[in-house]
Amino acid sequence: MDLHSRYPAIEDLKARARRRIPRFVWEYLDSGTGDESTLHRNRTALDQVLLRTSILHGEFEPDLSTTLFGHAHPLPFGVAPIGMSGLIWPGAEHSLARMAAQTGLPYCLSTMASQTPDDLAGSIGEHAWFQLYPPRDRGILADMLNRAKSAGFSALVLTVDVPVASRRERQVRGGMTNPPKLSPKILAQMALSPAWSIGIAQTGLPRPKLMESYTTERTALPSNKHIGYLMRTSPDWDYFKELREVWDGPLIVKGVMNPGDAARLSDEGADAIWVSNHAGRQFAGGAATITALPGIRAATRLPVIFDSGVAGGLDIVRALALGADFVMLGRAFHYGLGALGPAGAEHVVDLLRQDMISNMGQIGAERLSDLPATLIPPGDG
Repeated sequence: MDLHSRYPAIEDLKARARRRIPRFVWEYLDSGTGDESTLHRNRTALDQVLLRTSILHGEFEPDLSTTLFGHAHPLPFGVAPIGMSGLIWPGAEHSLARMAAQTGLPYCLSTMASQTPDDLAGSIGEHAWFQLYPPRDRGILADMLNRAKSAGFSALVLTVDVPVASRRERQVRGGMTNPPKLSPKILAQMALSPAWSIGIAQTGLPRPKLMESYTTERTALPSNKHIGYLMRTSPDWDYFKELREVWDGPLIVKGVMNPGDAARLSDEGADAIWVSNHAGRQFAGGAATITALPGIRAATRLPVIFDSGVAGGLDIVRALALGADFVMLGRAFHYGLGALGPAGAEHVVDLLRQDMISNMGQIGAERLSDLPATLIPPGDG
């Protein structure tokens, strides 16, 4: 089957995934919070970033390679963390980790994934990152970090933009609890998604295994909360400093939207700044990440990672042009899994690669470092 003919864009994978995933899971994956204005603002702001086309530059094959933390990567993007990834598609964590290892992409595992770092030890490559929702108990923190390190995760991602649970009203309306509870409403939705249901029957109903390994609590909570909220804290600067002391690998801080915070993190020992508004899932009144990116780029010399709202290769090009060093995507890879299983995630990589090549050819950018010069200043488009 020629996947590029049947699914020429990520939107095509998204449409098929929506038909194959139960509604309560789809609402978990695809929704924002509140009136979803930040989710939509991410898209609108990306579309406003314009690049100047080029003529008479001759033939060339764009070089998409880059380096991050001293490691060479063939492509400037990777797989962002999504909690309960294995609920979105059965075996998602293993599938995405293997795909990333094979293609040389970073893969980031969430604290709230349905697999633990130990579970993935045989699937990850050398560019695996562990995303930390910081536990209150320092003994639990030490054990989590040891498990991640022992499993081969080389970088730690401290997520700082979830101080409290967001409301995520669409998720609540969809009927999901965390972990999922098999109510009649949920069972009816599962019956309409046979491929997903067969896969879940084989893998078992996903649970946040890492967090549950530290507690006997098994209460079903609303979809906007989970077992982690019973254990974790909202970190402060002292917590970050302690984390810096005990983690000896790259330490990335995710959820930064303020240039002042980026500058202080640079001084306090962070190794990279991750610009993110949690894809519009936490706060409906915030700025788009692409709007915040230039100010943060100006505030730090550290590598800047970018996510939220990225829907294709052109968006990756836009973010790199505005100063990002690397781009992470979460939903896109799960659309691929939902549409076609593991082959769909691989197809997403190829779609992003081909889209970047096409757009860089239009603007005459032979290397990623050429992209900033192609920006059209706001108001000149």
